[in-house]
Amino acid sequence: MTPVTTPLRRARVAVIGMFVVNGATYNSIVPRLPTIRDDLGLSNAALGTAIAAFPAAALLFGVLAGPLIARVGSGRAGAGVGLAGAVLLPTVALAPSWLALAAALFVLGLTDAWADAAMNAHGLRVQTGYGRSIVNGLHAVWSMAAVGAGLLGAAAAGLGVPLLVHLGVVTVVLVGVSVLAWRWALPGPEPEAEHEDGAARRGPWRAVVVAAGPLLALAALLVASGGIEDSAASWGAIYVRDDLGGGPFVAGLPFVAFQIAMTLGRLAGDRVVDRFGGVAVARAGAALAAVAMSTALLIAHPVAAVVGYAVTGLGVATLFPLGFAAAGRVPGVRPGDGIAVVGWLARLGFLTFPPLIGLVADRVSVGAGLVLVPIAAVAAVLLAGALRPARTLRT
Repeated sequence: MTPVTTPLRRARVAVIGMFVVNGATYNSIVPRLPTIRDDLGLSNAALGTAIAAFPAAALLFGVLAGPLIARVGSGRAGAGVGLAGAVLLPTVALAPSWLALAAALFVLGLTDAWADAAMNAHGLRVQTGYGRSIVNGLHAVWSMAAVGAGLLGAAAAGLGVPLLVHLGVVTVVLVGVSVLAWRWALPGPEPEAEHEDGAARRGPWRAVVVAAGPLLALAALLVASGGIEDSAASWGAIYVRDDLGGGPFVAGLPFVAFQIAMTLGRLAGDRVVDRFGGVAVARAGAALAAVAMSTALLIAHPVAAVVGYAVTGLGVATLFPLGFAAAGRVPGVRPGDGIAVVGWLARLGFLTFPPLIGLVADRVSVGAGLVLVPIAAVAAVLLAGALRPARTLRT
């Protein structure tokens, strides 16, 4: 086994920092969504549409992460864009209207998409240097950061801390982490960008043409997974508070429970996948999520909602790590382009779910809108076969 050098160890710390910043930035807002909605006097549908600006930015411009990574390197791209997102976080608290809120979330969605692709590409680069799997662990770090941000946000909501003060403190911490990540990331462009073969020169759109089947199949799987994850973030608190009568702190717990269980699933993910295979683990987990959320919605109690989201988080824990890792290994495609394209398409889940659930919530109830969650889990069961290794493409 190749010895792990000090620069490589520092690079691992750097990429962990990138995952921390990405996990904590938007998720600091999640428990405060009911407050934001009420302060601006928005309907559920209006809030859902504003939230949809976050994935809309990624859908419109997220694919440009691939060329950015090829040009400046995944390390500098991940740390720099993450820093920008952290600095812009307080704009959500300063938004005086629906339009301003949607604009702030749009810009944050752009930084989130680019940082997401870059940090996953850098994680794969560091993993190659280590010679063993670390990707599931990196996604576990993301989940832990999201849990911490969610708990802090729920506590701030329960204590009545002003939103601007809450997000300002978070920004200071995340800026410091981003600076460290910038200094310790692996320097230079991605190794594959230095090659002279045709595969290395292809951009993201050419990658779609060359490997449309594998990339689109992986994207469809992550659309389903993304919709499930977004339901916990965007609607878990509102469901518990409005439909089930939970208080401000309890309302934040479905998202926190989801992220805690997802973290545990990702910490064990590498060992479980090595033993049973990615396809089997993804299918079993998605089926578990479908059963858990269906049961929770039928019981319609705050405790059932928290437990249901916890089991759902455990079930879908490995979908995104497995999907991104598979996208970074598609033959004939630069890892950065594969990850950017799949991540870009996967944002469809985040774009479509908030307004759809919001529309149903205004006409029936939030719980009725959340029926989309077990439907998405069933779709993930059917799409898990996309995680099988792709055969080498002829170019």
